[in-house]
Amino acid sequence: MSETLTIGFLPLVDAALPILAQVHGYAEDEGLTLSFVRDMSWATVLDRLLYGHSDAAHMIAPLAIATSLGINRPVRPLAVPFVLGLNGNAITFANDLALAVQPDYALGDPRSVGLRLAGIARIRKAEGRPVRFGVVHRYSSHNYMLRYWLAECGIVPDRDVEIVTVPPPFAADALAEGEVDGICVGEPWNSIAVERGVGRIVMATAQIWRRGVEKVIAVPETRLAEKRDAIEMLVRAMRRAGQHFINPANWETNAAILARPEFLGGDAGIILRAISDRLLIAQGGEPIHFPDFMFQYREAANFPWVSQAQWLYTQLVRWQGGTVNAEDAAVAARVFRPDIYRAALAGRDSPLPGASAKVEGAIGDPLSVGSVQGRLTLSNDSFFDGRQFDPSDLGAYLASLP
Repeated sequence: MSETLTIGFLPLVDAALPILAQVHGYAEDEGLTLSFVRDMSWATVLDRLLYGHSDAAHMIAPLAIATSLGINRPVRPLAVPFVLGLNGNAITFANDLALAVQPDYALGDPRSVGLRLAGIARIRKAEGRPVRFGVVHRYSSHNYMLRYWLAECGIVPDRDVEIVTVPPPFAADALAEGEVDGICVGEPWNSIAVERGVGRIVMATAQIWRRGVEKVIAVPETRLAEKRDAIEMLVRAMRRAGQHFINPANWETNAAILARPEFLGGDAGIILRAISDRLLIAQGGEPIHFPDFMFQYREAANFPWVSQAQWLYTQLVRWQGGTVNAEDAAVAARVFRPDIYRAALAGRDSPLPGASAKVEGAIGDPLSVGSVQGRLTLSNDSFFDGRQFDPSDLGAYLASLP
């Protein structure tokens, strides 16, 4: 008898792997049937998950940590056995602002764009009309990446600029209506803003952190205890879907699947650009290639590194205005579950890191690392400011930030 799981998701390209695992039969091969519930906001995805309307969810990684810590609601521990991908977001500005900070038809250098923006932000604040950004949720990597970049460029979030929440499907609308001057969102919503002529893509978040953790599969710990075998089946099926996803021969097929009304319900051509690491910067231009815009499968991209959860925790603390708490830090670290990932893929053709944490941002040239299965080489994972995150001393890291 087949196991069944219901997966909550938002219409974003990085929801691809569970969808493709079902459509291509990888879930069925594992004895698993997946059904999907599409929502319009991360808050609703989370509510469905916590109230038992779904078994697992496509989720922004920091929200899984905030939920496990009981921030703004009762504590509900979540487990993350699989990362759905790294990178995949962009920063899109309204046309006039984009031309002021990045006049060339190219992705801008983060520091150069940030310094130009800092001057504009000071003028706009003095005029009583501060620059306003839209992010998809307070507890999102979009919010933390944006803030990390702004702060390093001398722009103090919440003082020099405003940051508000806009669900991904409405991000282009908010830009078109002038409610925000810029958005940080996943695909296809940056490209939709460009296609509508209401914005220009200025940067990819991969330029801020080259291997930044993005969406994950999140499961309530109570549901994990009940359906551990099914969750491991899901991990294996998604791993196979990831291998299929990165093969150029499959890009058009997968874009067409994701474009179906029950999934993203969008333009297959726009989705294809994201899958193939191509971005249309401005309306009327030609797509440019940005390698690893949406990083999948390779280099243990789906492995839930505990150090990634710890970095997200430091950013949560940073922007909540608190200090590192050892108990909370331990809770945050336990959200990412490399033990489940390893158990699901043991004995399979999949490299498994020997360590569960690493110094983030420390790799420049390709580096072979220890593994308990297979051979594993990791490449550039740098932060744009050259900093490194050592998870052994969270307090010292926070103290080093502007």
